[in-house]
Amino acid sequence: MAMDPAGQTDTGTAGVIARPPLLFLAALLIGFVLDRLLRLPFPVPGAWIIGGLLILIGFALFAAGIRNFMRATTPVPTNEPTRVLVTTGIHGWTRNPIYLGMFLIYGGIGVAAQNIWILALTLPLAILIRYGVVAREEAYLERRFGDAYLDYRQRVRRWL
Repeated sequence: MAMDPAGQTDTGTAGVIARPPLLFLAALLIGFVLDRLLRLPFPVPGAWIIGGLLILIGFALFAAGIRNFMRATTPVPTNEPTRVLVTTGIHGWTRNPIYLGMFLIYGGIGVAAQNIWILALTLPLAILIRYGVVAREEAYLERRFGDAYLDYRQRVRRWL
């Protein structure tokens, strides 16, 4: 983990468009409303098993990312300043384990519910998260941690 650069008093935030859990929740709600208004058959053999596995894997990634942030005593919410650049644990494999976990949970819910609308909304949601959240966070972390973040960004993939 890289500590806050000496003398740096930046208390700004990434300025994301909205809190990511709210974006995922909104997409889920829109998907369920669309399914209610225009039901499209989407039979998936073993939907509960596949969806459940995706949800479990997603929760594991999500929890590992949260645990790393808590151990580093840096806030998880995007509307608070980052204190420490977390680069170890699950963050040594993927720069965004929390968002990756949220996507797996989201997709797992869509599969388990056999809801084509939720799955169809995955692409717009991914674009929104990528450019409205992740890109802003990356720019913020580069400003905040400079070369330490640039080195981390070169070593670890954004998603997998």
